[in-house]
Amino acid sequence: MRNRLIPVVILVLVLMPLWLSTSVLAGKTRALGLPPVPIPSDNPQNAAKIALGMKLFMDKRFSADSTVSCATCHDPKRAFTDGLPIAEGIKKKKGTRNSPTVINAAYYTSQFWDGRAPSLEEQAKGPFVNPVEHGLKDFSPILQVIKRDPKYSSLFKKAFGIDADRIGIEHVVKAIASFERTIVSGDSPFDRYMYGGEKGAMSEAAIRGLKLYRTKARCQDCHPIGQTSAIFTDNKFHNLGVGFSVIEPRLMEIVAKVKKAKEKGLKLDETILQKQDISELGRFVVTLNIEDIGRFKTPTLRNVAVTGPYMHDGSVETLEDVIELYNQGGEDNPMLDSGIRPLELTEQEKADLVEFLKALTSPEYAGLLKDKK
Repeated sequence: MRNRLIPVVILVLVLMPLWLSTSVLAGKTRALGLPPVPIPSDNPQNAAKIALGMKLFMDKRFSADSTVSCATCHDPKRAFTDGLPIAEGIKKKKGTRNSPTVINAAYYTSQFWDGRAPSLEEQAKGPFVNPVEHGLKDFSPILQVIKRDPKYSSLFKKAFGIDADRIGIEHVVKAIASFERTIVSGDSPFDRYMYGGEKGAMSEAAIRGLKLYRTKARCQDCHPIGQTSAIFTDNKFHNLGVGFSVIEPRLMEIVAKVKKAKEKGLKLDETILQKQDISELGRFVVTLNIEDIGRFKTPTLRNVAVTGPYMHDGSVETLEDVIELYNQGGEDNPMLDSGIRPLELTEQEKADLVEFLKALTSPEYAGLLKDKK
């Protein structure tokens, strides 16, 4: 078995982008500033599976018109985003939410802005059958492509030890998730300063920004920094008021519509979330708890300077705009999180916070930061 894996490892090393390493292939990555990557017991990492997942991630044949792959909305050249306010799928159809980066998504305890998928494996299924994204009716076209392609048959055999006739969608998403667990990124100037002992790794402005981050600006409350590592998310859901004005006039009507749709068994990805007003309900569409209306998942702040635009609807264009939103206390609404209130930051303090957020950029994405200047 070991000899059979050698060609696969060579293939991955040849194709290996900057975000992959030999330690990642072994499932042992530990970038400076990051905890160990959580690996589910039913989907252990191996080189063959990662190579297969990378190929699946890039394959446009898994869409209704062969124009969309996972990499369309999560482009490695754009720090695994698409740079658009709202995601675009087949035939340039627009969705209802912004495409978050895949970088460090392995550390989330739930996936999507509303947390409706409990794992990377479950998340990978959703876009395939979303009528706006990949636009497939079911998973059968994916399996047909795979089983007719001798290269895929060989890769699945190496990754899972199964013949083509046994390949199912569960194997497809396990491979994609395994690849996504290699897309981890630390080693930023902040990490070198905080965890590597390099006191000159951050600028004076960024150091001032870090102090503000942990005190007056109160960023630490939802984007925590630990003693030995930081994933910069509390993995919780919060209402900042962004987009709430879209639903407030008809809130109870929209809530009733969602409850009725879920009672009928309609699926979130395929039906409910295609409507902008319903999408703005956030976590509520998953839990049906009133307190979850307008709440969205806290995203990581790693590489935030190169993964805009921001918020679930992509409505906030720059980091300066993000900080101004928080400085004014979010957007007022009846469900606003109690911790969101005006910060009274000075112009210098705002600028220092921006410099600190830029210091969260990992070296493999630093070129994108330079392009924005």
